[in-house]
Amino acid sequence: MKEYYDARAPEYDDWYLGVGRFAERDRPGWDEELAELIATIASLPAKRTLDVACGTGFLTHHLPGQITGLDQSERMLAIAQQRRPDASFVLGDGLALPFPDENFERVFTGHFYGHLREGERRRFLAEARRVAGELVVVDASQAHAPAAEEIQERILNNGSRWEVYKRFFEPDQLAAELGGGVALFTGRWFVAVRTPQ
Repeated sequence: MKEYYDARAPEYDDWYLGVGRFAERDRPGWDEELAELIATIASLPAKRTLDVACGTGFLTHHLPGQITGLDQSERMLAIAQQRRPDASFVLGDGLALPFPDENFERVFTGHFYGHLREGERRRFLAEARRVAGELVVVDASQAHAPAAEEIQERILNNGSRWEVYKRFFEPDQLAAELGGGVALFTGRWFVAVRTPQ
């Protein structure tokens, strides 16, 4: 997947912004819901936060507090650093976090958890619990998806084709899977759950 996200880095934000290949998609209420999600993220209490799989920093930009972003793609991290110059960014694996125990107060992740298969989910949750006392997961809502999971074909601007595993969530189901917690945001397109560890 590293190769896919390296290749996608310059166009990754097109998905959020509804431009490029996403300009013709029918996503009613997307812009308003994205603005509400960003406001929810920005209203979190300021904490020492690790953003796992931060990508281009599109959501990282709105996190309050002392922020460290981690991603496996150097190209993604370069964009994130420009977007959030006051944060620290680390090249690394979201399933083997290169930090000591209890190094952060919060782990945040946006649109990463839904790409993990069962064994990877267990590894991620163990690592998140190891490094922080709180976890916030933002991902795709089941409300707009025809299935709970699927293999998606993704085509980049350069014409390359990639297969990506993707899950969609109901907030209660996601909270239960994370070991408990509360829904911070429930929408047609996005869900966000916070769980104390």
